[in-house]
Amino acid sequence: MLALCIFLSLCFNGIHGQFPRTCTTRQALDEKKCCPIWTDGSPCGEASGRGKCRDWVVPVSIKRKHFMAAQENDERLNWPKFFYDNTCECFGNYSGNNCGDCQYGHFGAKCERKSIVVRKEIHELSLAERKKFFSYLNLAKNTKSKDFVIVSTGDRYHLNTYQFVDASIYDVFAWIHYYSTKSLLINGEFDSSRNYAHQGPAFPGWHRLGLAFLERQIQLLTSDENFALPYYDWRGEKNCSICTNDLMGANNDQGALDSYSNFASWKIICGGENDREDAYCLAATDVHQRELLQRKPGTTRSVTLPSFKDVEDTLQWKQFDTPPYDRTAQRSFRNVLEGFLRPSDGVTQGASMHNLAHVYFGGTMGRVPISANDPMFVLHHCFVDKILEAWLEKYKATPAVYSENTQRGQGAEECATPYFPCYRNKDLINRSDKFGYTYSVFQNL
Repeated sequence: MLALCIFLSLCFNGIHGQFPRTCTTRQALDEKKCCPIWTDGSPCGEASGRGKCRDWVVPVSIKRKHFMAAQENDERLNWPKFFYDNTCECFGNYSGNNCGDCQYGHFGAKCERKSIVVRKEIHELSLAERKKFFSYLNLAKNTKSKDFVIVSTGDRYHLNTYQFVDASIYDVFAWIHYYSTKSLLINGEFDSSRNYAHQGPAFPGWHRLGLAFLERQIQLLTSDENFALPYYDWRGEKNCSICTNDLMGANNDQGALDSYSNFASWKIICGGENDREDAYCLAATDVHQRELLQRKPGTTRSVTLPSFKDVEDTLQWKQFDTPPYDRTAQRSFRNVLEGFLRPSDGVTQGASMHNLAHVYFGGTMGRVPISANDPMFVLHHCFVDKILEAWLEKYKATPAVYSENTQRGQGAEECATPYFPCYRNKDLINRSDKFGYTYSVFQNL
């Protein structure tokens, strides 16, 4: 994979905007503006009524610091306001960094056509559908993203060491998860107890958006509007029924995937420095440093996949989240679903649900920051998302249930980090059809 490696000099006023490739030019960085020209010749397609360039992203309390070689605070805070003063606000069903794309679930030259795909349980897929899924994933893994770049650095304290790097479409997806889970940098110190995608109210919606992003990117890559990600209903399974070469791949005792499996050659985009707080994705610029996927389902002693009753008990908790809105929150649907509490009582701490499944699969899936590198992550999180959808339906929930909180990056009005353009955290607690998909009925959930 080729590296773009646009090195940032001090005259760039620091690092600006990881995602949109068109906004990593010297001019965009100097002007602190991400309002690309659309095909009608105007920024954000304003001449065609698609959007408008404006200072509209809701700021939060953290103060930006410019012209600094060394940084004291996390560049992801105040996303994406830290990077750009002006971005595109898209109207109607238009979306994208230049309003040249459509909102999730919409297609057509004017985004006038609504399409809802059905996410099926992987065992429900026909042989042809399975082959298409594996083919599309491998295509996404091996196709460089034309729209997005990622960030790599060995020194998070110094903005002039950051570089933009090319990545494949799937690796951009994996990097989004990795980047959001890195420790926060506050007043020159790293805090590993907080991140942007977990341990707070943003958890369900943040992952919902990530899956929608990957699904949309594959639809665009393949020109297949009907493509939908599958899910894996793991309730009550004593062994991983999809850990076969016909499906997600068998593995040996050391955790290596079988050479005949669909993902045997897949390498991790941001491994190696996984435990280094001061680095971002060092292996991104050198494919030879990357490690292969690993998986060890069921090898951790006394760890089993969650049961049918665990899911049923999870859905009993009516409050979306509760104070203090972290991993200690009690009787919180979010915290039970995420897997920090026992589903039956909503009080006793211990690995369950989402967290327990990550531990069960082990290997790459067991290392949270890099876990999205394993396609098993997609199937697992689609099922977690299906449980969220069941909760939304059961309680007729709207974005108004999103909990006001002071967790950094997880406020109701804050933009989900690091998605671009801005999606407010509270707006992600919406029914799935708003994002262009629904779920099949499988095993009565």
